[in-house]
Amino acid sequence: MPLALLALAIGAFGIGTTEFVIMGLLPEVAADFRVSIPTAGFLVTGYALGVVLGAPLMTVLGTKVTRKRMLMILMGLFVIGNVVSATAPSFGVMLAGRVIASLAHGAFFGIGSVVAAGLVAPHKKAGAIAMMFTGLTVANVVGVPLGTYLGQSAGWRITFLVVAALGVVGLLGVARLVPEQPRAEGVSLRHELAAFRNVQVLLAMAMTVLGFGGVFAAITYITPMMTEIAGYSTSSVTWLLVLFGLGMVGGNLLGGRFADRHLMPLLYVSLGALAVVLSLFTLTAHNKIAAAVTIVLIGALGFATVPPLQKRVLDQAAGAPTLASAVNIGAFNLGNALSAWLGGIVIAAGLGYTAPNWVGAALAASALVLAVVSSTLERRTVTRSRLVASSTPEPAAVPAARR
Repeated sequence: MPLALLALAIGAFGIGTTEFVIMGLLPEVAADFRVSIPTAGFLVTGYALGVVLGAPLMTVLGTKVTRKRMLMILMGLFVIGNVVSATAPSFGVMLAGRVIASLAHGAFFGIGSVVAAGLVAPHKKAGAIAMMFTGLTVANVVGVPLGTYLGQSAGWRITFLVVAALGVVGLLGVARLVPEQPRAEGVSLRHELAAFRNVQVLLAMAMTVLGFGGVFAAITYITPMMTEIAGYSTSSVTWLLVLFGLGMVGGNLLGGRFADRHLMPLLYVSLGALAVVLSLFTLTAHNKIAAAVTIVLIGALGFATVPPLQKRVLDQAAGAPTLASAVNIGAFNLGNALSAWLGGIVIAAGLGYTAPNWVGAALAASALVLAVVSSTLERRTVTRSRLVASSTPEPAAVPAARR
């Protein structure tokens, strides 16, 4: 794998840390600003919605510069947003800082996916994308637990200052290691938008929203669920997040390994198993060991869908993949926002801290249904094309000219 993928992984590490660390610090932030846990959950929802809006916006704005320069601009924006969050005097200002940082998220992963896929042979695209996303998953093994521990011991503001420093390292990594690439010629905004007329692109994005939303329905409220239901101490949440991160790393690497050869079967297995595991989490959350095992499985199954879904969008939007790739990253976070909101609703309704697991199971099952629909439509299209080709008469042979 090219060394440039390391630079993309470094940027992904910083972004992954700021996205997920807030979940381990929700009680501290809520107490500091004197808001409820469901209200503090808007820091997750707001970030996710910022990714959804920022992904197409920043990608369109970046069409006038090279991909490397745009990646550097995005990391700079990420640093600014985290500094604002760290120094926020009120909950509203912190929410604004989260949104500022989130604007860089979707476009960075979207453009980065295109860059990563272009650095390797066609049959290794999913593996290259997975390598970049490894930074995101490793953040959950190293960055998020350390950030959670630091926030609980020294204050959550220190955590976000450290995350801003990670953004600076990511910026320097992109500047140093990513090769300069010329802007694609002949690709306009209209050309990029044409990809969204492909029903397979839209179905893949819908699977992204629902499938990944299933993961975050449970994980957004993991701290109160594990402390109030499973009986873990607040400090133990750090190690539970490590387990979730280890599951993410394993699932992401396995997804990248098999997506190039068995993309749709991989989605069937991962989405179906995810729905089952999330359903069982309502029961296993009452036992410490069972809850820990379930958290690992949720991370593994959820992130096993990332490389195949991202690759499917790139394949179906071939010729104009940049905007579609970025929008699909936004779709991941739209799922985060949707599930965090729905999870907050069921908790506020008095259904308990395990209720979001049922929401997640329903979302994952819906994604599985869409995967079956997508595959069925694809097979019908291929069959129709073969029938048309076989029914088209071959042109009559032209007799040789007489001498």
